[in-house]
Amino acid sequence: MRRVELTVLGCHGGETPKHRSTSFVLDGSLGIDAGATTSMLALDAQLALDAVLVSHAHFDHVRDLATLADNRCQGATKPLVVAGSSFTIQALKKHFFNDILWPDFSAIPLVDVPGARTIEFREIEPEHTALIAGYSVRPVLVSHTIESSGFVIERDGTALAYSGDTGPTDRFWELLAETPNLKAILQEVSFPDEYAWLAKVSGHHTPGTLAADLRKLSRRDIPVLLYHIKPSFQAQVERDLAALRNDDLEVLSLGDEFIL
Repeated sequence: MRRVELTVLGCHGGETPKHRSTSFVLDGSLGIDAGATTSMLALDAQLALDAVLVSHAHFDHVRDLATLADNRCQGATKPLVVAGSSFTIQALKKHFFNDILWPDFSAIPLVDVPGARTIEFREIEPEHTALIAGYSVRPVLVSHTIESSGFVIERDGTALAYSGDTGPTDRFWELLAETPNLKAILQEVSFPDEYAWLAKVSGHHTPGTLAADLRKLSRRDIPVLLYHIKPSFQAQVERDLAALRNDDLEVLSLGDEFIL
């Protein structure tokens, strides 16, 4: 069984000099969302990426696709695959890479590889497995304010789950129950229990709603790596999480690395 290296580039639900928006990398080759890809990765590491999975089109999850595309145009030797649901890819084309907000890098060739485009958009269908950068990726729709996907990502017998932005949901947990080689869950939690009303209207979790969702998963031996806490509520969310007395929960920090 091959080990997978997970690096945390961004793990917060907001931005300050000490907080970065959601962004992860597997094995230096597959990005998961792009809230902090260029702000946290050296240029050579940016050029080494093969693909980025995009859970949904909200700005804090796609922002660094702009600067990543620009940097890669001038130095990469292969296109970057940007993969997501049809809704997400169409939103990126219409509202982001639209030659107004930012150039359409899917039409701009790589400087050193004439004829090869800087980025290639790829639509992946929920509940269907796709091969992305050597990984088996199965998207699943979750519950957010716009269409948002979680992912089960697998390679050589090791699987990682990523919730994307979501509040209470069902199918994601059903899919995880069907994944026997699951090694960790990247799971969002954003607001303290005191602000459950705000979490509900914005499609996010509190520790209380997360605890209810975790009960949908029969296994109790899987690390649950928590991200997307709002910087203003970091201390409150951590107190609420501690009250759950669940040793499987771990709040992520910038630069964390895991071997799964």
